[in-house]
Amino acid sequence: MDDPSSRQLNYTPGDEPQRAPAVSASAAAATATISPAISSALGLHSTIPLPRAGHELPFVQPSSYLRPKIRSRTVPTPTTPMTPIDEEQLQGLKGLRNFLRVRTSYDVLPLSFRLIVLDNDLLIRKSLDILIQNGIVSAPLWDSHQSRFAGLLTATDYINLIQYYCQFPEHIDDVDKFRLSSLRGMFFMCPVSMRGQIVQIEEDGVADALVKKDIEKAIGVLPLETVSVHPTRPLYEACSRMLKSRARRIPLVDIDHETERETVVSVITQYRILKFIAVNTEQHTMLLKQTVREIGLGTYKNLATAKMMDSVLEVINLMVVHNISAVPIVDKNNVVLNVFEAVDVIPCIKGGVYEELKSTVGDALSRRPDDFQGIYTCQEDDRLDSVFTTLRQSRVHRLVVIDDNWHLKGIISLSDILKYVLFTGVTSDEGEYFPPP
Repeated sequence: MDDPSSRQLNYTPGDEPQRAPAVSASAAAATATISPAISSALGLHSTIPLPRAGHELPFVQPSSYLRPKIRSRTVPTPTTPMTPIDEEQLQGLKGLRNFLRVRTSYDVLPLSFRLIVLDNDLLIRKSLDILIQNGIVSAPLWDSHQSRFAGLLTATDYINLIQYYCQFPEHIDDVDKFRLSSLRGMFFMCPVSMRGQIVQIEEDGVADALVKKDIEKAIGVLPLETVSVHPTRPLYEACSRMLKSRARRIPLVDIDHETERETVVSVITQYRILKFIAVNTEQHTMLLKQTVREIGLGTYKNLATAKMMDSVLEVINLMVVHNISAVPIVDKNNVVLNVFEAVDVIPCIKGGVYEELKSTVGDALSRRPDDFQGIYTCQEDDRLDSVFTTLRQSRVHRLVVIDDNWHLKGIISLSDILKYVLFTGVTSDEGEYFPPP
């Protein structure tokens, strides 16, 4: 059937309306006259065919047939062409990911190292002394009852203990009797009526305080996911698991083929992984020439800060509320003076003296060891390759972003760098892929 809007209409001015030519036998059965308004406007008289009976569309006005039909087209958004620097950036990131896929977690370990594993039945107070004496801030936990890996002891566990002390001051005398098993809710058998209570028992002549409700649940914080990875798995997998679980370190756990039991090989940290990348892939990191500002690396809004005269307890509360591991210390003009880190809490409770938590941040920072590396800074115009140069040369745990006058602008964590490397510009041809957290 031809289009009514394009049909030639025969008419003579002043004559009676002429019948439009028939287009088909079925269509000729029903016709209608063009509306008078339209006829007078066009100066013509004619008729057009209507659909056959039963197929009327009363909501379609005849004038709509006379209008040209406009087809909606989706105009593609123009893409900004990539600059040579952009292409090199993606090429460098892809090279780093390929490196992480072919290297294993075992490759990160130094030629010689020591590993301190703590038994889960150890008193928390004694574990603190062991960490301080050996100059370490974390240690794997071992469940001797089941002969298996039980998690990782970190500064966050001691912060949770401090929160428990603040919320339940009536149990201050029992805090020193807590065992490491109470940190992660690994309960001993007890009657249902006794759960959720502090119960004194005698075990081998030593009084023990068993927390039937684990500390993390008691203070209302989310527990850190206990993750591990086999040392022969790709390093890319270890990095992805750390980011997904919000962990800054991950234990390497193997299986003894003779006993078929777990054995802890070592622990690798985000710092050691990034340093391993920086030392061995300079041909790729040198291509990362975009600036910190251009790639949006780090956190720049809603930064938690503290003053030198604030108490340690106040800073610990900031860490818990904002789920962070470091708080910049600034003056009244927002000039960066120092950074209080989660590991700075450990010397503050040495020997179980929790009253020292009321001391100032300045006093706590003065307890740092003599070999403390200091804080590292950068600016938003610094390129990512220079960040990796700093990682290659120094022991960096985070970068404080400042301006020319040392005013605080933001914080770049090692997690931010690792996440950017793993998940920016990933293509389908890169093989095995672990989705970002």
